[in-house]
Amino acid sequence: MILAAGRGERMRPLTDTTPKPLLAVGGKPLIAWHIEALVRAGIADIVINHSHLGHLIEAALADGARFGARIRYSYEPEALETAGGIANALPLLGTAPFLVINGDIASDYDFAALFPAAERMEARGVLAHLVLVPNPPHHPQGDFALRAGMVREDGEPRLTFSGIGVYRPEFFAGIARGAKVKLAPLLSDAMRAGQVSGESFAGRWMDVGTPERLARLDAELGRA
Repeated sequence: MILAAGRGERMRPLTDTTPKPLLAVGGKPLIAWHIEALVRAGIADIVINHSHLGHLIEAALADGARFGARIRYSYEPEALETAGGIANALPLLGTAPFLVINGDIASDYDFAALFPAAERMEARGVLAHLVLVPNPPHHPQGDFALRAGMVREDGEPRLTFSGIGVYRPEFFAGIARGAKVKLAPLLSDAMRAGQVSGESFAGRWMDVGTPERLARLDAELGRA
């Protein structure tokens, strides 16, 4: 699942007429880089949630056939936050662990690396598996600590949640469809119960949250 329902307030005025996932970097929409990376990793069934200007996302990507993907959409009349958006899309996501990616990040992470983690989740009683990255300049305090493969709220050194994670459907089963629910409180409860595993990734990653970072990423990809 690619999360694409956010309004992109920090990206205004760019996002007044273009949904953030369709902003171009390196000659193609930001979300196209995700779709291509997923297909390379062997993940062709993709769900995209959307709200603000979502019809433009559907018009641009259609059914995903030109990418070699099969795309379905989960429409939200009002953006439901991360956990609410995922819960709303559960009927499209199946019964096995599934990958979720924030639509406003850029990374060269190989999504195929998450297959073993997904296979281990049920046996270990894990509900979520998070990819953590070194803290970027705009978020120096980080989010979580990683100890022996488990993610914790406290401890050092601190790392930043990349917006890439694998979840079991039951993690969101208690959320009513259409409810607006943040992900962070769910993760906090699961971490305290020892149900969140994780890994660190030191490759290319960026939270493309501002016009300045978008321009920097566009320049970097243009040089690649």
